[in-house]
Amino acid sequence: MASPQRTLFETQPEPWEVDDQSIERVASVVLSAGPAEEFDYLVPEPLYEKLELGRRVRVPLGRSNRLVVGYCVRLEDRAVGPRRLKPVREVLDQRSLLSPAMLRLTRWIAEHYLCDWAAVLDAVVPAGVRGGAGTRMATLLSVDPEAAGRLGELKLSQRQVEIFKILAAAKEPLTPADLARLARCTTGPITALRRKGLIRARTARLALRRAEETVPVREKHLVLNADQEAALKTVLAALNSGRQQTILIHGVTGSGKTEVYMQAIREVLQFGRQAIVLVPEISLTPQTVERFRGRFGAVAVLHSHLSDAERHWHWQRIAEGTVSVVVGARSAVFAPTPHLGLMVLDEEHESSFKQETAPRYHARDVALARSVAEGIPLVLGSATPSLESWHRAQTGQYTLVSMPRRVLDRPLPRVGTIDLRSEKASGSLSGGAISRQMRVAIGEALGGGQVILLLNRRGFSTHIQCPACGHVLQCPHCDIALTHHRKEEIALCHYCDYEVPAPRACPKCEFAGIRYSGLGTQRLEAEVRARFPNVVCLRMDTDTMQAHGSHERALSAFRSGKVQILLGTQMIAKGLDFPNVTLVGVINADTALHLPDFRAAERTFHLVTQVAGRTGRGPKGGRVLVQTFSPEHPAIQAAVRHDYAAFAAGELPIRQMLRYPPFASMIRLVVRGSSEAVTSEFSKQVAQRIDAAVRAAPVDARVLGPAPCPFARLKGKYRFQIQLQSGDGDQLRAAVRQATGDLEPPENVQWIADVDPVEML
Repeated sequence: MASPQRTLFETQPEPWEVDDQSIERVASVVLSAGPAEEFDYLVPEPLYEKLELGRRVRVPLGRSNRLVVGYCVRLEDRAVGPRRLKPVREVLDQRSLLSPAMLRLTRWIAEHYLCDWAAVLDAVVPAGVRGGAGTRMATLLSVDPEAAGRLGELKLSQRQVEIFKILAAAKEPLTPADLARLARCTTGPITALRRKGLIRARTARLALRRAEETVPVREKHLVLNADQEAALKTVLAALNSGRQQTILIHGVTGSGKTEVYMQAIREVLQFGRQAIVLVPEISLTPQTVERFRGRFGAVAVLHSHLSDAERHWHWQRIAEGTVSVVVGARSAVFAPTPHLGLMVLDEEHESSFKQETAPRYHARDVALARSVAEGIPLVLGSATPSLESWHRAQTGQYTLVSMPRRVLDRPLPRVGTIDLRSEKASGSLSGGAISRQMRVAIGEALGGGQVILLLNRRGFSTHIQCPACGHVLQCPHCDIALTHHRKEEIALCHYCDYEVPAPRACPKCEFAGIRYSGLGTQRLEAEVRARFPNVVCLRMDTDTMQAHGSHERALSAFRSGKVQILLGTQMIAKGLDFPNVTLVGVINADTALHLPDFRAAERTFHLVTQVAGRTGRGPKGGRVLVQTFSPEHPAIQAAVRHDYAAFAAGELPIRQMLRYPPFASMIRLVVRGSSEAVTSEFSKQVAQRIDAAVRAAPVDARVLGPAPCPFARLKGKYRFQIQLQSGDGDQLRAAVRQATGDLEPPENVQWIADVDPVEML
């Protein structure tokens, strides 16, 4: 525990009045694996030039002085008392991995999201960068400056003189192999020069040779319509003002938001600055990347499917400033751009921008914090903005720009609903997933167009139940029904990957007529193939898209017209532009509508609206049919009318009444453990401590729980949650930090704090 600070009026001795004090260079280090605090170490004089902020060091820890790795987060010359600090043993990096601005941002993330600073630092610096992936240790040669003056005095062969002159003329140090190649000789004469002390040698880590990407600029900027011009003018005004501003572009699907981003980026590049464009991982398709490369040439791409060596290569190019445009998923918000001028976050409503493992940051809020710190504009774009961003725009915190029309004034698709209650009552479903009305519409669309069918459930049957005894086949490790996957004939848990052979009879009572119920994408695919046998159909979900490049190959086949019907989960709902799609069918709009999550209606509205936007993008126009058991639900009704404002106007008062975001800050604590009784008891202790801290602050907050999570057991662990809500997020975080600072859970029990949670299950 830190000693209390001196008060202003305490008598403090001057440095010269203290015995045994000397001014030393001290490094504050945050350890990657160790206690969650900063430790001070003495910097030995030989390391003065090597150690900078943001570099990693190896330092001794504890009585055993075991060597551990940490990040240097502060350097200062200060008086050191008689108790000597331990010295830094080694500097691991040749260059700083984190700028001072990025160190400040990571410190903010650690404080805001209640996590260890070291965990944030490790998340910001990719493992491939920390490990030097795609590099090798090499010897680098350079001329001794003192030797150049006495070159004529030395007895050197003609070949040695040539080697010396080639190395002296080189702009940077050379490896022995490179020098021998340039001098057209063996390494023997080079070794002789090294022995004479005329050539200096040092070891360093070099990148393996990789051909530089030379992407020609093929595309010109398009002519903007009036809506796009107005949006671009707003962004350019923010750029020219030289101050931070957040702009929310609310543009319907197909309104040309991406073109606005690219023309704003062109302006940024003309001033020698860099731009970061964040898109959801699901939208990071070759189509998106090629669009930016076709416009700007070399573009760095950061996403989860890169190898460590590829990520390290892109990271270095960004840090050196040799690439000006970065396109990436969530973690690209940390791209080490030294000259950042603009940040863009497309589809800002997407839940995939929230990290679900520590550190549990939201890329949208981190982008906002970074843009404020660097004094640059942040552009958020969406056809269905998150209610948090919409509320901020309505209250003047963000600048709102509307783009209500599609490019070329193409109309938004007509959206109709199909009431599954009446379809089921009339028997027109016939035990399948596709209603009679949907079948007719698919047949008509295939006459000259393509079809997209959305069902946000994987597998063939979503649950397996015995009609005789009522037994439901569940995962033994999770309180979740197993999903039937027909191709492999297995029953699979989608949370822990537990699987068993699909049973032919009830495992409990051995009744032979066990029932496979519910609809998944596998079952939908089988039905489509049976009803349209002469049509090429392709399924896209996480089961079929596991092979490297499968996502790209599938979309390429659909774009070329080789595939007529594309069906799948939400990965086909967003970011795709196929002008020949004339029908989008939502097989069941209710899959997320009634989940125990306050964002359930918002997610349903987003999904239906976004998938509807995949059609009507070409001259053929398009229509959307939504199958639902709840056609009267406000979220469905608003999506049918393409009326975001009506949805927000109906949903926000409910959020305000219940004190949910955006009207309050939330923290969700989840306690999990292998013993239900022990985990439950510990969760009660946590809730009591937090309740006491909230009362002592005092903070106007609600403390709900503990209660079992909606998924009460996952991967063999029992789960309990505590939900905190308050109008003052800073005070709420402070109360949780105080209550949990010295929290020691029992053995086999873990807990996490999720600030601004997105996942509530």
